[in-house]
Amino acid sequence: MTSLAFILLLAFLPAESARSKYPPKSSISSPVFGPQQVYGLLNGSITVTCFYPPTRVNRHDRKYWCKESTRGCSTITSTNGYTAPGYQGRASITDNPQEENFQISISELTMADAGTYQCGIGINSRKLYHRVNLDVSQGSHIPEGAELFYVKLHSTLTMTCNFGSEYESTRKFLCKMDKNGCVNIIDSYGKVDEDYIGRTLLSNTKAPGSFSIMITQMSWEDSGLYLCGVGVYGQNGETKELDVHVYEETSIPQGKPTIFGVKGSSATFECHYKPLKHSSVNYWCKWRQNGCYRIIDNSGYVSDLYEGRVAMYDNPDNQTITIILNQLKDSDEGYYWCMTDEEEEQKSSTELKIVEGEPALQGKKDVEAQEGSQLNLTCLYPCRYYSYQKYWCKWNSASCTPLPASDQRQPGPDVTCDTDDKTVILSFDSVAKSDQGWYWCGVKRNGLYGETMAVYLSVTAGGSAGRSLEVLDADVPSPPEGDFTPQGRANSAASESPNQSGPNTLLLVLAPVGAVLLIIATAFAVFKYRQIKRSDLVSVGSYRTNISMSDFESVKDYGASNNACVKETQETRIGGDEFVTATATPESAAETKKAKRSSKEGADLAYSAFLLTSSSIVQGSSGGEATAPDVSPQI
Repeated sequence: MTSLAFILLLAFLPAESARSKYPPKSSISSPVFGPQQVYGLLNGSITVTCFYPPTRVNRHDRKYWCKESTRGCSTITSTNGYTAPGYQGRASITDNPQEENFQISISELTMADAGTYQCGIGINSRKLYHRVNLDVSQGSHIPEGAELFYVKLHSTLTMTCNFGSEYESTRKFLCKMDKNGCVNIIDSYGKVDEDYIGRTLLSNTKAPGSFSIMITQMSWEDSGLYLCGVGVYGQNGETKELDVHVYEETSIPQGKPTIFGVKGSSATFECHYKPLKHSSVNYWCKWRQNGCYRIIDNSGYVSDLYEGRVAMYDNPDNQTITIILNQLKDSDEGYYWCMTDEEEEQKSSTELKIVEGEPALQGKKDVEAQEGSQLNLTCLYPCRYYSYQKYWCKWNSASCTPLPASDQRQPGPDVTCDTDDKTVILSFDSVAKSDQGWYWCGVKRNGLYGETMAVYLSVTAGGSAGRSLEVLDADVPSPPEGDFTPQGRANSAASESPNQSGPNTLLLVLAPVGAVLLIIATAFAVFKYRQIKRSDLVSVGSYRTNISMSDFESVKDYGASNNACVKETQETRIGGDEFVTATATPESAAETKKAKRSSKEGADLAYSAFLLTSSSIVQGSSGGEATAPDVSPQI
């Protein structure tokens, strides 16, 4: 029952993964590397090259060559000057610290020289060595040994194979040996193994039938035995062995293997290199299965497809070359290589992936201005770039030349940075035809370039420009929500505090309302002033009121001579229990009703008018023209 369960468990175990066929880092016990098998002819000679990491200790430490036996490993020769008896005059060792290797040479080979040897560093018991098998034969021909490649981790490997002009049109390939055969890595038909997509390249060289293979971003799993060949492996053609060993050197800075760029924004790439003894051409290209398309180089070349989009900056102080690619689009996704025409180690590859999002730098991408007019190009940046250095530069095929800041007061366009409104403004006092072209707004920090935004300026001649403004401000779109909120400034700059939008909106609503109320109050005050000016202050009894002189005139008109117009009477309290019944004309009656509906001043005015009317009526009665009817007092 136990055996059956064990068999079933084995059946469900996963198959060997594609990368498990390559040795992991833990399986590489020693950083010292050399050939595994060496062939020599009787009475002939051999030369063995062993590589080591170029650390300060390794450069000055002892190197040795010893032969294994049952008693240990007996030293044959070492860099301390020792040579074993029987090998003096025919064995030597040479250290090449600049080339990171040492070489052992043995001449006048005998059959006794065959066996297993070690090339190592330090003392024999430190286990910093590589084992080499030497085979000595009496024949006239020996097999060709594998070509050795000792490669730094994350660096680039370049291998060249030549099989003659008869194979010029034959399929070329590179495969890697494993226990099941030779797995195809890349061939001239464009087939690439999935683990090597974007980081390996096969190209023909000048010599007919020869080609080169480059592999970038070398990893521990890339160590092993490769075959480069022509034809089909195992069927026809020829092959050549390539033995590759990867070691680690932490002092070399490495670039990012993958970079994510926001669609419409920019991406920054860094290429590391060593100081060059001679001038060389450094270039940047995009990987394709049948080659690497050159985009830009340090000689001033820029592909027409990338005009205004790419720039290269050389920084000798930290031995890097920076490439910026902006206006990113979906077709930019892929693998990009840093290349040079001299040093094989100075090559690397980086994958670019495009993601959806909103660029952090915002501004109008196409601007048109009239020649001779003033112009402001505005670039909005979010809060996270507040402490970064901001700049505007004019693009050309060599680089993007930064423009002077406004405080330098040099002729030409000036750059100002408004930190309160988070804007970078490029100002032109007078736009010239020569100002037409690409301009970049960007940020950088501690010498490292960050995000950029490209703007194309078109300059038109005469007065036919689309805008006839004296100063033209390039329109700026609204920034992404959450970063910053633009306020109503003339240059569409963003306010530092997003919370100010509420009070500003309330102010815009209340201002017109307040203006209307002010106009109404002014009109009312003028009306009252004119009414008071036409009135005199009159005292009647205990009342003080303003009565218009026209009221007295109307009372005289409707006095005793106009009794025929009387239509109704009114009772008015004089004082105590005394009552007076007075007749009123239709006009005075209307005035009385109006007074009752008015304010206190109107009531006072009506009361005074009735008192005067009563006096006039009494005077008329004494003349016999009219008699006042008797009215019983009302209690």
